[in-house]
Amino acid sequence: MPQISQLAATYFSQIFWMLVFFGMTFFVVGRGMVPKVMATMADRNQRIAGDLAAAQAARDAAEAEQGAWAETEAHQRAQAHDLIAAAKHQAAVATQGRLAEATTRIEAQISAAEAQILAARNAALGEIELVAAEAAQDIALRVAGLAVSADDARGAVKGHIAHG
Repeated sequence: MPQISQLAATYFSQIFWMLVFFGMTFFVVGRGMVPKVMATMADRNQRIAGDLAAAQAARDAAEAEQGAWAETEAHQRAQAHDLIAAAKHQAAVATQGRLAEATTRIEAQISAAEAQILAARNAALGEIELVAAEAAQDIALRVAGLAVSADDARGAVKGHIAHG
């Protein structure tokens, strides 16, 4: 059978070209392209690892900076509270001083006003005594027909005012 005899020659030729083709593919891809791809991947992995390390270092630095900032803020806040407390204390002392001065002034004004009121009261009482003494003289003259001296009328009015 002639087909069977051609079979061996055909297979050997196909096997030969298959080995040549796969050998060339192996050398082109396996020896040429794969090392470049592997080198690119290794470089990329190193770059990623470096970037991750740099990011972690930046994060650590940021956390340290944030901690320092928080500490500084707390210190400044405490200083501000101390300044506010000192200002409140100074304001209270100044207010107390002004209040004491105002109280002294008001008490002096009250004393002066009381003295004026007392003087006015005494003057009014003097006027009332004078008017009452004149009225008593006039009443005694009209009702009883008696002429009473001004001094006697004033003495009687003062005695009645002192008792009444």
